[in-house]
Amino acid sequence: MNYRHAYHAGNFADVVKHIILTRIVLYLQRKEQAFRVIDTHAGIGRYDLKGIEAGKTNEWQNGVGRLLDANFGTDAAALIQPYLDIVRAENPDGAMRHYPGSPLIVRHLLRPQDRLSALELHPVDAGLLAEIFEGDIQVRVTQLDGWLALGAHLPPKEKRGLVLVDPPFEVGGEFKRLVEGLMRARKRFSGGTFALWYPVKDRDEVQRFVTALHETQIPKILRTELMIRAPSPEPRLDGTGMIVVNPPYTLYDELRTILPPLSKILSDEQNAGFTLDWIRGEQVGA
Repeated sequence: MNYRHAYHAGNFADVVKHIILTRIVLYLQRKEQAFRVIDTHAGIGRYDLKGIEAGKTNEWQNGVGRLLDANFGTDAAALIQPYLDIVRAENPDGAMRHYPGSPLIVRHLLRPQDRLSALELHPVDAGLLAEIFEGDIQVRVTQLDGWLALGAHLPPKEKRGLVLVDPPFEVGGEFKRLVEGLMRARKRFSGGTFALWYPVKDRDEVQRFVTALHETQIPKILRTELMIRAPSPEPRLDGTGMIVVNPPYTLYDELRTILPPLSKILSDEQNAGFTLDWIRGEQVGA
């Protein structure tokens, strides 16, 4: 599956991923101690929704476009609002033109003591990302294979923070690399939070991935998936998934509040649904 991100910016998968990202970073803010976010596949940072790539698919219209005036209910709305505030801050005139990628979303949430390491392998994309953060002392952009960062950039000197692994799934073997990369990273940063994004396309492949994560014996692994349609014989992106290792203790209940209305708004079919469960942890089966 080719997931060159400029074609898909702001789609349903971005919405779910970035709301979860926002909730985790806001939790990290609860302590005065500095934290670092390491974004291993950072992309270009800001996406032009009227540009050539995004304009070919217009996927954002069925993603973030559905959220802008949606009614989530009071509790869910309060949890989603920080994400929407960031999206609107990137479009100050009120017209949706730009969608913030994960580095920009994180940057909006950093306090003066916090830092972001944004890694991107593609030289052109890394250059565009560096332009956005030129002169920003809180952000370091590095042209580097994000998989290598799971060893070389850990642990961060702050000793607390989040590692976001959001690979493009342009080549085979990404699920295996996610598990291997997580195992390698936890040896160096066992107390960190890790958020691993994946597409739900081949259900059998996803199940093998979940089984492999369970077999790692890592104590706390939370899984969430949101499906916008039922499985199809034809390969297609039916849903989006996120694995969170060492999740904030608040995250499970927050997602239990957010996912029901979010699923209804983003789904193309009735009862497409979502999953929220513990792969490993004290609350397995909750």
